Amino acid sequence: MVNKGFLQAGHLPTLIAAFLYFDLSFMAWVILGPMAVQIAADLQLSPGAKGLMVATPVLAGAGFRVVNGLLVDHLGPRRTGLISQVVVIAGLLAAWWFGVHSFAETLLVGLVLGVAGASFAVALPLASRWYPPEHQGTALGIAGAGNSGTVFAALLAPSLAASFGWNNVFGLVTIPLLLTLLVYVILAKDSPDRPTPKRLPEYLAVLRAGDAWWFMFFYSVTFGGFVGLASSLTIYFSDQYALSPVAAGYFTAACVFAGSMVRPLGGAVADRIGGVRSLTAMYATAAVALVVVSFGLPTSWMALGAFILAMLAFGMGNGAVFQLVPQRFRREIGVMTGLVGMTGGVGGFWLASSLGLSKQISGSYAAGFLVFAALAVVALLGLSSVKHRWRATWGAAAAGAARI
Repeated sequence: MVNKGFLQAGHLPTLIAAFLYFDLSFMAWVILGPMAVQIAADLQLSPGAKGLMVATPVLAGAGFRVVNGLLVDHLGPRRTGLISQVVVIAGLLAAWWFGVHSFAETLLVGLVLGVAGASFAVALPLASRWYPPEHQGTALGIAGAGNSGTVFAALLAPSLAASFGWNNVFGLVTIPLLLTLLVYVILAKDSPDRPTPKRLPEYLAVLRAGDAWWFMFFYSVTFGGFVGLASSLTIYFSDQYALSPVAAGYFTAACVFAGSMVRPLGGAVADRIGGVRSLTAMYATAAVALVVVSFGLPTSWMALGAFILAMLAFGMGNGAVFQLVPQRFRREIGVMTGLVGMTGGVGGFWLASSLGLSKQISGSYAAGFLVFAALAVVALLGLSSVKHRWRATWGAAAAGAARI
């Protein structure tokens, strides 16, 4: 999918720096989810409290993405990324040094981790501004593949927590974060194609465009599904199939790996066949997979297969959405990345928290899965309603360079 023309079109060191920053930040962002079973046992949390604990970093990340989106256009993505990384590292070191002893303190840690989740609003503009329209899907797919950091969290955090205690994991995770910060300082550069900073009302003017709201909704389903499941599946596999925290972490890692690794593929496929066609197939696939899961499959391996299918659809959908966004809002990519990323976080918060509430109220996770499957169907219908207008208006302007 990556050809010589792509390698010559942009700035590869910055693309690598954006990927690594995004990757390790996402590892930190969802670190509470893989350790949720162990934390909940020590702090005696209810299913609803567990759901809220793992959902808080997702919601905090949604809010901070808007802040970072604005800072990117004022300070530049490189400087904004430096500030964000220092804040996250300092917060994690404080949590490790002073300890986390209550549910309220886990929520405070979640707020700090939200800054790591906001790396999305920095890494994507950092990479995007170096590449022309015909390579946006591939470039943002590669940078966005940094959500694979959630794999490391799911794979390693439960084992590290079992060996060293979950509070010490907050200190251990700062080691790769510090190394990534060093690489970022050396490799990352701001593109010379940087728009002039605007006043706040001018940034928010994009909200008057109906397409902005459509993109925000579409991403709330694709990314919301991905990060909501990434944050919740360790709890789900442990509760539903009595897996140990470590085994549940391995199952979660397999699902997250599938979803994160195909994000570049989703962007590249969208470059070739168009983002609309890609998203149509992906929403339909995700909806079917979530409905199947809601029935309560008899074995953990069957559930694993269904979740992998859902994560593949959500992961490719993430890449496809951001093949379209820069074509419609290239000059406003910083604020649009923040706004679209925010709603992705809101979708993830909804899924993670609703699964916990569904379990606490009804004793089953089915309602949480079914509601999100319904949102995927609504997104599919919405996409069908706008695709002809998109292709006839701003899509036509990009004819010959990028596909809608």
